[in-house]
Parts: sequence; C-alpha cells; structure tokens
Amino acid sequence: MIVVAGEALIDLVPQGPGALAALQPTLGGGPYNTAVALGRLGSPTAFCSRTSYDAFGEALLDGLREAGVEVSAVQRGPEPTTLAVATIDGNGSAAYSFYVEGTADRLFSVPAGLPAGTRAVSFGTCSLVLEPGAGAYEKLMRSAAAQGLFTALDPNIRPGLIPDADAYRARFRSWLPSVSLLKLSEEDARWLGGTPREWLNAGPSAVVITHGGDGLTAFTRDGAVYPVPGEKVDVVDTIGAGDTVNAALLHGLSALDALSPAALAGLGREGWERLLRYAARAAAITCSRAGAEPPYAAEVGEL
Repeated sequence: MIVVAGEALIDLVPQGPGALAALQPTLGGGPYNTAVALGRLGSPTAFCSRTSYDAFGEALLDGLREAGVEVSAVQRGPEPTTLAVATIDGNGSAAYSFYVEGTADRLFSVPAGLPAGTRAVSFGTCSLVLEPGAGAYEKLMRSAAAQGLFTALDPNIRPGLIPDADAYRARFRSWLPSVSLLKLSEEDARWLGGTPREWLNAGPSAVVITHGGDGLTAFTRDGAVYPVPGEKVDVVDTIGAGDTVNAALLHGLSALDALSPAALAGLGREGWERLLRYAARAAAITCSRAGAEPPYAAEVGEL
C-alpha cells in the first residue's frame, strides 16, 4: 500500500483567454492527483486527508474511488472545499490563486495509524504550508520515517501561499532527514536554494529534478547523475504533470521492489533510466490533455 497524504481541492480552469473567461471546476490538488495517478497505474493506494461534506468534497471522494484509491483514512468536516483558480499561459503552464481560509483540508489532524500494509507515504504541496494542518502532516512524515517507511516529498512550491519564504526554506531543510525520495521541479529548486548534493547530504537517498519538456534527472547518494530526455507531445496544459511524475516514480519503485533506501541505492543506471523514462512517458500523456488527467497503466506501457 502506498499512502498519499495531503490536500484535495477544486481547480477552476479557464476555458478561454482573459480574466473573465468561464471557469471549469476540476478535481485537483497535488497529493490528490498523485493518489489518482497511482490508482490508475495499478498500485494499491490510500489517500490520507480531510475533505468537506459539501458537493465538491463528495466529488473528490468519488474521483478517488473511481481510480481504485482507498478512502477510509480520509477525515471529513463541514467546512468548504479549497478552491484554486488556474491561469494558463501560452505554453500551457499553470499559475494559481488560492481560496483557502476556513477550508476543510486545513484542519487535518494526525491519524491514529496508517492503513495496514503501508510501505510508503508521499507528502507535498499546500498541505505542508497551511496551518494547522501543515504541522499535522509534518508530524505524520516524521512518524512514518521513524517507523522505517519509505517517504517521498514533492514541495511543489506555491509562493503566494508562503508568507515567510526564509522560514519555509528552513522548515524544508528540517524535513530532509525524514525523506527517502525528494522530487522537485527546476523552479522549486531555484526558489528553495541549495543543490541536489546538499539535499542528499541532509537525508534523502535520491533526488529527482524535473525539467519540463526537457525530461528529468536523478541524483543519488553515491554521486551518480542519471538524466533522461522528455517525451515529445503536443502540450494542452501542464496541470498535474509533476504529480503524475510522483506517482510514476512510486509505482515504478514498488514494481522494482525498491521502496527502501538500500534498494534505491542498488538501482544503478539501468534501473534509474527505466524508471525515469516511465515517469516521462506518463507525464507527457497528462500534458497532452486538459486538466489533471493522469494516464492508466495500459496507456503508459511496461516499465
């Protein structure tokens, strides 16, 4: 079982140019997209979050169930669902404005335990910024690491939600001893500061950096660097692409029986290149269609 912990929200995606374009509500949130992608790829997956009892909250849970994701670890509340208003530029890249005050996912509390059979837990995005939930997710991350579970982190930076950048950067560094796999985009890496080598020295067994359409690169503790090119595709938008990479990496590592620091260290060039090419294919499919619509296993092909 791979558990994904973090927010579920509604993306409001413009259907045309201009500030007053019609907005299409779609299911979203970085962790939510990761969970759906894992389910579609065929990994046993559970989602750990807090969602609203409102219509959007029900739709989010339905989306998880349709992807085969276990939802028994999802907490519920009467508060409204978080909204993220997307703006799409000419290259298909998305920027977001968030409506987060008093929403259900911010009130997440540390669960008594994780689902039976949990081997890995994935964290990231807004859930690690917005208090009081952020503190609860942080405690869950440290607890999972202390239990010897494989932990994955995608900070997926949203600068508009971070009131004190330096404090968040310090907090990010404090998480690294509890992280097995750190995945982040080039933009996130620049915003956070530091280098893959510095981050690896602080704790993770591997760091994967995505370069948009140019592919992705893995850096490992032994000093190895494994770059692979991106898959060429006509981009509709990039919503959910990074989340699909998260899912493909975790799914692939599970298939390779490499959800442990020791196994990760033993992947070698062939294993890493297989894994990264698989993630690149999966992300390209997501970019070829509107919104966060990650692929199913049959669309991506063999690892």
